[in-house]
Amino acid sequence: MSHFGHIEGVKIKKLIRHPDDRGFFQEILRDDDELLRRFGQASLSMSYPGVIKAFHYHERQDDLWFFPVGSAQVVLYDQRSSSATRGITQVLYPGHDNPLLIVIPVGVLHGYRVLGQTPLMIVYFTTESYRPDQPDEKRVAWDDPTVGFDWTTQHR
Repeated sequence: MSHFGHIEGVKIKKLIRHPDDRGFFQEILRDDDELLRRFGQASLSMSYPGVIKAFHYHERQDDLWFFPVGSAQVVLYDQRSSSATRGITQVLYPGHDNPLLIVIPVGVLHGYRVLGQTPLMIVYFTTESYRPDQPDEKRVAWDDPTVGFDWTTQHR
């Protein structure tokens, strides 16, 4: 069974919104944030309510996740053999009401569940461009017993 805590190498940036009577302005990612080692690609994905997209990891690229629409439960699991936080699970709740950037380093398992009754959108940045001939996508089942994460809503 995994332990919960902060995973070594995971970076979080709380985003600041500047609201006015027209709406709001919000920066997402800046070149002076020092969050990504390099820029590879930016992508957009939408998922329907109740969907779980988990787990996968990368051997070459870091991911940076941002959820501008909807709410997510993000689950990270450190499976890296040389990491001081090996076996730690980190859970975050980003989305429209909690704008965060989440940097996920090479080797850390990651996935998410759509919360609520509306679709979820994720904008993600990677340090490598996707190469269909050599995809850097390694899959682990959402219910893998090594991770041992309970995806059901906890009524506390």
